[in-house]
Amino acid sequence: MKKTFTFLVLSFFSASLIAQKHNVSKQYVPPGDSLVEQKLTEWQDLKFGLFMHWGTYSQWGVVESWSICPEDEGWTQRRGPYGATYNGYKAAYENLQTTFNPVKFNPEKWVQAAKDAGMKYVIFTTKHHDGFCMFDTKETDYKITSSKTPFSTNPRSNVTKEVFNAFRKENFMIGAYFSKPDWHTENYWWPYFPPKDRNVNYDPKKYPERWQKFKDFTYNQISELMTGYGKVDILWLDGGWVRPKKSIDSTVEWQRGIQYDQDIDMPKIAAMGRQKQPGLIVVDRTVSGQYENYTTPEQEVPEVPLNHPWESCITMGNSWSYVPGDHYKSVQQIVQLLVKIVSRGGNLLMNIGPGPDGDWDPVAYERLKGISSWININGEGIYNSKSVAPYSTGNIFYTKAKNDKAIYAFMLSDKEKVTLPATVSIKAGKSRKVILLGSKQNLKWKQQNNEIVISIPVVLQQNSGLNDAACFKLEY
Repeated sequence: MKKTFTFLVLSFFSASLIAQKHNVSKQYVPPGDSLVEQKLTEWQDLKFGLFMHWGTYSQWGVVESWSICPEDEGWTQRRGPYGATYNGYKAAYENLQTTFNPVKFNPEKWVQAAKDAGMKYVIFTTKHHDGFCMFDTKETDYKITSSKTPFSTNPRSNVTKEVFNAFRKENFMIGAYFSKPDWHTENYWWPYFPPKDRNVNYDPKKYPERWQKFKDFTYNQISELMTGYGKVDILWLDGGWVRPKKSIDSTVEWQRGIQYDQDIDMPKIAAMGRQKQPGLIVVDRTVSGQYENYTTPEQEVPEVPLNHPWESCITMGNSWSYVPGDHYKSVQQIVQLLVKIVSRGGNLLMNIGPGPDGDWDPVAYERLKGISSWININGEGIYNSKSVAPYSTGNIFYTKAKNDKAIYAFMLSDKEKVTLPATVSIKAGKSRKVILLGSKQNLKWKQQNNEIVISIPVVLQQNSGLNDAACFKLEY
């Protein structure tokens, strides 16, 4: 069933990020595999995940991959001393491999901060569109473990394996981001022709042998990730313009320029992945069908629940990749994003871009520490919850326990410190007990029509001791 969804675009995102946003598929097809469906249910209960975009581009502090794409868009502009010519810039960009040495790389430090903040799964960029591999692939030398890369001598040079192992030890669900397009390999951007946009630069129908080499290259790299990196739960595929021509929706603005059928044989890839990783969730994002097991609205929060599994992927800063002096969202903004998304039945995948030294900006750790303080009090209304009508009323957002024994009403604060009014009205049926999470103060309430009106003691009005959002638990 086709359905049109309206989205609330968050005002604090930059124009360039909004310009890059991906459309959300209008048609959802259930996976039809009981193991996948079971894992999707488990994943939906996790609610809060960590995303990381990281590659050689962090040395320049530029947008990931897109500056080598010959499109005239705000996020593809070439900067710095190499930007005068395209070929000169691309050569300098790819030469970043020879100086990439993130010696402060310590994934256990990330794991602890993410775990404390309540994150439950991780999606890591094994390869972005530029083709540089953060894992020990045998298909190309454009990788972090190449002798051309200084970090290759480090015992932890196979970064993807180290990240997956570290997070898996703390029971995180593991996801591999993988770019379907690869702007480095000669079988996607064939040097015989100049690249003209993000798409393959030759007609695969005219040169089927070359396209088959690219399909084999892609299949083999994904197979490596599915076999040599322990248990993998999610294969998160980006680059939705690489798709069969029959699935192209010409009305979608961001897909302009697609001329060729770019079918990489997703049935074969998914079958292989699930043979090696039973129950593997496949996210062929923006390509409607059985291989988009959940959708991924980017930098957006749906105004209403969607009728299928979904996750909003949103940056903690203004950029996906590391930018010196990036502006990070406040703890209050992040907490309230999480509440809004979960109230709509979704997950929040929050991105932090590691820097060229292999660590996060100290501000990212500060934000996660603040989220930790909030989640320790209010997490029971977040995890293992589902959406419940009316979803939100004013600044109050609702979730419901999966066992239907409690409703949680999150009252968002317009300031860091929560100031409670004398009464709070919650759209809910008759309750046997009302609790303010984080407080031992007894509360009085009364049923009034289809609302529960809670009287807030003066002492709580004056000093609730809560930050960012208060949560009332109504037991049934």
